Amino acid sequence: MSVQAYRWQMVKPGEPFERISFEASPAAGEVVVAIAGCGVCHTDLGYYYDGVRTNSALPLTLGHEISGHVVAAGAGAEGWIGKAVIVPAVLPCGQCDLCQRGLQPICRAQKMPGNDIQGGFASHIVVPGRGLCEVDLARLAKAGLTLPQVSIVADALTTPYQAVRRAGVTPGSLAIIIGVGGVGGYCVQIARAFGAQVVAIDVDDDKLAAVAQHGAALTLNARSHDARALKAAINAFAKQQGLRGTEWQIFECSGTAAGQLSAYGLLVHGATLSVVGFTMDKVEVRLSNLMAFDARALGNWGCP
Repeated sequence: MSVQAYRWQMVKPGEPFERISFEASPAAGEVVVAIAGCGVCHTDLGYYYDGVRTNSALPLTLGHEISGHVVAAGAGAEGWIGKAVIVPAVLPCGQCDLCQRGLQPICRAQKMPGNDIQGGFASHIVVPGRGLCEVDLARLAKAGLTLPQVSIVADALTTPYQAVRRAGVTPGSLAIIIGVGGVGGYCVQIARAFGAQVVAIDVDDDKLAAVAQHGAALTLNARSHDARALKAAINAFAKQQGLRGTEWQIFECSGTAAGQLSAYGLLVHGATLSVVGFTMDKVEVRLSNLMAFDARALGNWGCP
């Protein structure tokens, strides 16, 4: 079954999107999702404004934070028809050696809407049925949320969730989140939900005030603290709270060179540095600090 649809595609970075009509036709194992909502990620802005290259050649429809209803399906995926779903930002193949060993984020056959395949700035999208996340609309309504609103779960929420889980945050942890906008704001809440005492760092007082109401026990403005002062303030907080001065869990969510340098400067013995934000900018660091502190750095890509 084909569905008449349209999408807004990027023909050239920085130029107006072009609306085109197309037939959304699912192959075997694929579904057509009528899009309820699609978030705008900073990665989309990077593609559009900053010259970040997409894996698929242009023209391409951006958007990888997608929710909607399945309205058509190919052979083998018919069970999805009629269901409300979130489309994960990264769709691994589920069959390769990496997927079988639980390493789905580095699946070499993965598909990312708005990067590898056509994305969610559209009326409909065709995606693999495998890996979709079904949404219970009744529970959603009880929470006072709508299906379009939870589209951002596909990336802005699940990516920091994966980072917090991988870093090993537990009750008694000291979690430091740098950059508390969209992704970082969720990272604060998730780290707190995992039991950590949370320090939030940003350059925007309004953002810091917001996360202070949602899990951040200490907020610091990086504009009024140099690297040494940031570390001293966090050390003082840790002592006051009876927390360890080692094994801090640092989450760089700003996607800026300054944020990355601040994160690296906060390394302590046994620290875990999780890189969550993305920037094209380069930074210069002394990698030997990882050795000297017996620390580790982790990247985070997608979340099955």
